[in-house]
Amino acid sequence: MKILGEELGGIGRWYIALPPLLLIGFLIGLFFLAAAGQSRLNAANERVHDSQLRQQALSEFIALMTDAESGQRGYLLTGEISYLQPYTEAVANVEAALDRVHEAYGGSDDTREFHELRILTGKKLGELDDTLALFKKRGPAPAVNVVRTDVGKRTMDEIAKIVGALRLAESRELSSATAQWQSDFRMSRWVSAAGVILNIGLVLLATRLVYGDMHRRARQSANLRDQKLELEHQVDARTRELTALSTHLQGVSEQEKSALARELHDELGSLLVAARMDLSWLQQRLPTTDASIETRFKRIHESLSAGVDLKRRVVEELRPTLLDNMGLFAAIRWQFKETCRRAGLKCTETIPEEEPKFDPDASIGVFRIAQEALTNILKHAQAKSADLTIGIAADTFMLRVSDDGRGIAPMRLLTITSHHGLASMRHRIAALGGTWEMTSPPPGGTVVLAVIPLARMLLVEHA
Repeated sequence: MKILGEELGGIGRWYIALPPLLLIGFLIGLFFLAAAGQSRLNAANERVHDSQLRQQALSEFIALMTDAESGQRGYLLTGEISYLQPYTEAVANVEAALDRVHEAYGGSDDTREFHELRILTGKKLGELDDTLALFKKRGPAPAVNVVRTDVGKRTMDEIAKIVGALRLAESRELSSATAQWQSDFRMSRWVSAAGVILNIGLVLLATRLVYGDMHRRARQSANLRDQKLELEHQVDARTRELTALSTHLQGVSEQEKSALARELHDELGSLLVAARMDLSWLQQRLPTTDASIETRFKRIHESLSAGVDLKRRVVEELRPTLLDNMGLFAAIRWQFKETCRRAGLKCTETIPEEEPKFDPDASIGVFRIAQEALTNILKHAQAKSADLTIGIAADTFMLRVSDDGRGIAPMRLLTITSHHGLASMRHRIAALGGTWEMTSPPPGGTVVLAVIPLARMLLVEHA
């Protein structure tokens, strides 16, 4: 420094110190210029953004007003109710759109244009609503005449004029803000180049990550959808298997009941009748005056008679002989009367006189449905009367069993159908291709209604 000072005189030290100072000053100035440019750029961005928001709010508002007017006129001219939907939606949203315009302009009510716009909007909506009221009250002709006048057009023109002026001002503001933004951008472009590159890299990275995540989610969704479909197919298959198995088990149960009923009727019935005959033979061959012996004979006769009656009841419960010998209607009629007799119910039945040739499996299925419905009346209904109705239409068979008991609470009605007896009833009806419902009317009681396709019940004659 001393050598340079001696050679260069008094300016030597400044010559050495000035470049670093200038460089530091340049960097500091560049930093502040970049910060100022960035601030101006942000301010310009905010102006552009605010202007766009105001234009968007104005466009949305005027579009809603146009939709409301178009929908109302379309309804008045055509009478089609579908035209009221855009009108209703526009009227419902126009106040919110006007509030967004208000907010976009800073939320101040001092602006004369906005104050006039709010008044004209209320006036226009009132005109539209009054015209609709006139249409509903006096018909289309007076309403259409009102539409054809220029009353509503003047209001709409004033609204459009205010909105147009605001949009024109916003266009100028947007142009000015855009020009300022471009100028500031050119000034700060070299400062923000690195940031732009970094942002582009980040955007590309984010885009890659987003697309990767979208693909991953799409694969997961496809896998879940495939698994769901597979599970649904498995559930359907298991349901069909269980339904077929349940139907098969019910058929096997009915076959076993039928076989047991025949065996009881043939074997046990023969044994009991033979025992009674042998006892009568003994009484005739071994006469006695002993009162105790006669009492014993009488008691044995009564026991055998009770056994025969018990056998008959068990056989009828297992497989009603009336069902095989007299048909479905006779069996249901006997079961209904016997149930009412044992329970002391007042019963009413409505059964057709003529009976088609039913398939045996269908007959026993319908008989069990009626039997289960009557059993539920005895167990749970606490009823005083019951009604059974069978109806045959052109292609349907209907069975209706009702009572005047205590009924079923609505909440319990949603869960009671899962009980075993009702589930068996529902399955039998479903196996015949029919539908059923259990209801509890407000006056009280319970109604069970089964509707079955008649074709599924009729006996098919094989050639």
